[in-house]
Amino acid sequence: MTRARTYARETAGGFARESARTVLVARLDNAGDVLLQGPLVRAVAAGAERVVLLASPQGTAAAELLPGVDDVLTWHCPWIDGAPQPVDAADVAALTERVRALRVDEAVISTSFHQSPLPLALLLRLAGVGRLSAISVDYPGSLLDVRHRVDDLPEPERALSLARAAGFDLPDGDDGRLAVRRPLPPTDHEPGYVVLHPGASVPARAWPAERCAEAVEALADAGWRVLVTGGPGERELTAAVAGTRGVDLGGATTLAEMAALLDGAAAVVVGNTGPAHLAAAVGTPVVSLFSPVVPAVRWAPYGVPTVLLGDQSAPCRGTRARECPVPGHPCLNSVTAADVVAAVGKVVAA
Repeated sequence: MTRARTYARETAGGFARESARTVLVARLDNAGDVLLQGPLVRAVAAGAERVVLLASPQGTAAAELLPGVDDVLTWHCPWIDGAPQPVDAADVAALTERVRALRVDEAVISTSFHQSPLPLALLLRLAGVGRLSAISVDYPGSLLDVRHRVDDLPEPERALSLARAAGFDLPDGDDGRLAVRRPLPPTDHEPGYVVLHPGASVPARAWPAERCAEAVEALADAGWRVLVTGGPGERELTAAVAGTRGVDLGGATTLAEMAALLDGAAAVVVGNTGPAHLAAAVGTPVVSLFSPVVPAVRWAPYGVPTVLLGDQSAPCRGTRARECPVPGHPCLNSVTAADVVAAVGKVVAA
C-alpha cells in the first residue's frame, strides 16, 4: 500500500500558487535517473516562468533532452556520485555563487530512496533559495519548507508526487509519461529494427556478453535487423556482441542520437540502465533484462509495453549491489536467447 505524507509550513497538504518565477530542480545522479524526472519537470514548468535543472556531468545530456527545462547547471555531487570526488570548499562555494547568480526563488530536490536531500538543501539555503521541497525520511529542521514522504511507487510517479506536494501539477492533457524534446536527429537506419544494448552502468545489472551475442544471432535468425549500441567506453563490448550479424554502433551516438535510434526501433533489449528509460521516453517497447538488486516496481521501464526477464526472487534481491554478490550471476544467466526472441515478439505484438 502506498503512503504519502507531506509536512509544509504553509499547509498540511502542500502549497498551491498561481505561478513561480525561477525554480531549480535538482537530480544529481545518472542519465536514466534524470530522464525519470520528466513528469516532475513538466509539472514544475507549468507553474514556473523558468526551470533550471541541476544535474551531474553524466546526467547533463539527459537534462537537455527534457521538455520544460530552460537551463542546465552541471555539478559533480560528492555525496551522490558513484565515483565521488573529495569535498572541496572552493567548489562548494562556487556552486552556491552560481545558484545565487541565477536568482532562484525555490527548489525541488529529487533524490533516490537511499539518498539524502539535506546536504544540498543546506547549500541552497546558503545560496539564498527561499523555499525548498524534498522527500526526506530524516528530520530536516529548517532546511526544508516541504518535507514529503512516500514509498512503493514507480520513480516517475514518486517524483511527480513531490512536485504536487510542492504545489506544482501537470497541465491539462499531459499523460504523465516520460518524454524527450522533439524533433530528434535523423538516423541512417530504416525503422523496424531491434536495438540490443549490452552495457550497464552497474555491472550487477548487465546480462553477460556471451548471452548478448547469442541473442543477436537468435534475433537475426528470427528475421530481425539488430543494432548494437553502447557508449564510447564500450566499443570492445559492442563489437564482440554484434559479431557478423549485428550492426555495431558502439560509441557512435550522442544521447540525442541514441534517442532517435531507439525511437525507430520495434523493440529494445536492455538491462536496468539509462537506455531503458530513454526507450520508454520515446515510446518504444522494452525487453528488460532486470536484475532484482533494486525493485522492479520502482525502476522498470515506465509507461510502455515491457517484458521483464530475470529471476526476480534471486538471492541478490534488494541488495543494491553494484557487483553481483552471487556466484554465476543466476538472476540474469537464467535468461536465454530464445527467451529474448519470444519477449521481442510479445512486446511488438502489444
